[in-house]
Amino acid sequence: MIKAKKSVKKGTKKKVVSKKTASVKKTAAAKKATTPKKVTVAKKEAPKKTDVSPKTAVAKKTTPKVVLAKPAQTPKKGVKIITSEVGAVGRRKSSVARVWFSRGKGDCVVNGKTADVYFTTDQNRSDAMKALVACQATNTYNFKINVKGGGPCSQAGAVRLGIARALLKDNDGFKQALKEHGLLTVDARVKERKKPGQRGARRKFQFVKR
Repeated sequence: MIKAKKSVKKGTKKKVVSKKTASVKKTAAAKKATTPKKVTVAKKEAPKKTDVSPKTAVAKKTTPKVVLAKPAQTPKKGVKIITSEVGAVGRRKSSVARVWFSRGKGDCVVNGKTADVYFTTDQNRSDAMKALVACQATNTYNFKINVKGGGPCSQAGAVRLGIARALLKDNDGFKQALKEHGLLTVDARVKERKKPGQRGARRKFQFVKR
């Protein structure tokens, strides 16, 4: 190692730096000058994704459709509207009777006609009104009945079952009287079809031996 020489003057002290330390400082300064400074570039922020697409946004802005209520239909002149409390359905063979009734004086309308006019025979009239007679309610209700299909006898049976079911819905106390007369049981008897090779459903052709 080379020792640094110290030269002292009057009133001042002078430091002598060695050659090796001076060369090391020069090399460090040259490296700093040659190496480029790192430039930090700010990253651009990506645009945030919105959940709502432009099409849906336009759809949301549209005003909702206004649905106008239909005007109430006014009844025709001369037609009475019966406010039905109870309704029932009666069936017999191929005929179907739909019955509506309300409290009244005992009026019965079948397909736009009174029951006495619609059913031409006394047997059909009594069969149709059998439930009212059994419950003793002939002058208590007003009936409006629509009947389709079948003949007059089957239509009378359908009306009878429909009236019995409607009375039972209105008052459970009629159940015993209706059951005693068998007015709640459905009469499922239907005409049997004809078979091929026979004269009728059960009737055979006459057998000839010779």
